[in-house]
Amino acid sequence: MNDMMTVFRREFSSYFKTPLAYVFLVLFLVMQGLFTFYMGQFFEREQADLLSFFTYHPWLYLFFMPAIAMRLWSEERKSGTQELLLTLPLSTGMVVIGKYLAALAFAGVALILTFPIWITVNWLGTPDNGPIITGYIGSLLMAASYLAIGAAISSMTRNQVIAFVLTVTVCFFFLASGLPIVLNFFEGWVSDAILVAIANLSFLTHFDNLQKGVISLADVFYFVSVITLWLFINRSMIELKREEG
Repeated sequence: MNDMMTVFRREFSSYFKTPLAYVFLVLFLVMQGLFTFYMGQFFEREQADLLSFFTYHPWLYLFFMPAIAMRLWSEERKSGTQELLLTLPLSTGMVVIGKYLAALAFAGVALILTFPIWITVNWLGTPDNGPIITGYIGSLLMAASYLAIGAAISSMTRNQVIAFVLTVTVCFFFLASGLPIVLNFFEGWVSDAILVAIANLSFLTHFDNLQKGVISLADVFYFVSVITLWLFINRSMIELKREEG
């Protein structure tokens, strides 16, 4: 646990050593505001909820989470510090989790900074705050899934741009599999069971329930499974490189 916290503190503090972290946070909040109030037509809908706020999270995260994750291991490899890190008497699993949790904490900071939007909707009306809370939980679980995928892919290359592009591509697959256009394409030449399986691969399918206030163990289990799988891949890649010396 101490190993993990040491790595966590080192990684989390590194985000704020350059202006990029602050630029990222400002850009994230600006984009979030544009999606909520302009594209989501928050005021025109005249409804006291945050549906327009959560609707665009999957697409906003598609680019912002890979941007956070791409540096996790690629930068270590490029700068040569990964070899030094792996020679330290630290458990590979704790190092992987420590770096991952630091990225998740940074994403959590970005999400927490959206609280003025929640305050605004409570000031303008009397929303049901239950779905808003589950929406935030679902949003964080989805962000955690994106980051787990990004961390694993980052461990496969020393090039951050390649890590970013590959992560966006893989994450897009996890989004698109739940879109009607994709399901309509497969409908008719695959069985209903396979069609449901394709839909259940999507972040959208499981996030949609949470943002509506429905907490299902199946949805939570799905996100936890995705995170666990990709962290396992991440750990396996780092173990392989550690053995290669």
